[in-house]
Amino acid sequence: MQRWTLAVALGLTLVASQSAVADDYPSRPIKAIASQGPGGLSDLFMRALGEQMGPALGTSIVVEDRVGAEGTVGAKACADAAPDGYTICILPGETIVINPLIQPSDFDPAQRLVPIARPYYLTQVFAVSAALNVKSFDELAAAAKAKPKTFNYMAPSLSKVAFMEEFNKKNGTDIVRIPFKGGGDAVTAMLTGTAQVAIFGIGNLVAFLRDGKIRGLAIDGDVRSPLAPEIPTFKEVGYKEHIAATFFGIFAPAGTPRAIVDKLNKAIVAVESKPHFQEKFLINRGLTPVLTSAEQFAKELPADRAEGRAVVKASGLYPDVK
Repeated sequence: MQRWTLAVALGLTLVASQSAVADDYPSRPIKAIASQGPGGLSDLFMRALGEQMGPALGTSIVVEDRVGAEGTVGAKACADAAPDGYTICILPGETIVINPLIQPSDFDPAQRLVPIARPYYLTQVFAVSAALNVKSFDELAAAAKAKPKTFNYMAPSLSKVAFMEEFNKKNGTDIVRIPFKGGGDAVTAMLTGTAQVAIFGIGNLVAFLRDGKIRGLAIDGDVRSPLAPEIPTFKEVGYKEHIAATFFGIFAPAGTPRAIVDKLNKAIVAVESKPHFQEKFLINRGLTPVLTSAEQFAKELPADRAEGRAVVKASGLYPDVK
């Protein structure tokens, strides 16, 4: 009985201590690491979120872009920071569920980062340069075969890379993947002719889709996007395979007190719940808001990782992954 009483007392002391830490937090600016370059959706979203979230917390949020290794550079910088709530990061799902499988290292985001929020899912569009004058996948295949070894593509997620590799295999084409730093870089490559094809967030490309400089052939997801309702879904054009949904997550270094994690989550959800913010910074950019708790996000991540492993195996690009 004495041991049980002592354990309860220690538990209550810990809860009280963490609550006190959260009450005093934050007392200085918070750094938010974005793993895409300037102009990328996560960079733009984090700046918009910080402008409203910071004042609500009584501080400021400073966004720092740390680009490289498909998000892993930013993830490591975040994980290496002190677990005190003054460094957070926004990362693509690929960094969390795919990179550890295809780029094995001693860095394990599941162990080194704690989830705060899943702010949104991202609608992606399969787009081609309008200069190609193609309106379907069949026409794209014909154009690529007519000019072999001259077409390039960009794709930020393995499921989309797998789609392109299967497209090449099926159609006898050789459209080559090229690297890019972020959404702004992808748009520039499309407009300058460096890349003829991109599978990217519709929010990055919507302005150019509307003015006819870029043409959308299909979007992922189960329904058409309100930003470009004329573009069919992959399923509507005959691609029946499941395409894993693209998401971004906000994380903190492992060891960050739970009370601070929950406080940050509540602040994020409060901002995202505002209709004006949703319309301007999420829906109008092809993002679907998610308003769940940090605990719920953590519970969902194992399923995301399992789906990521299935994507890697199905791609056939990494035969060593079991």
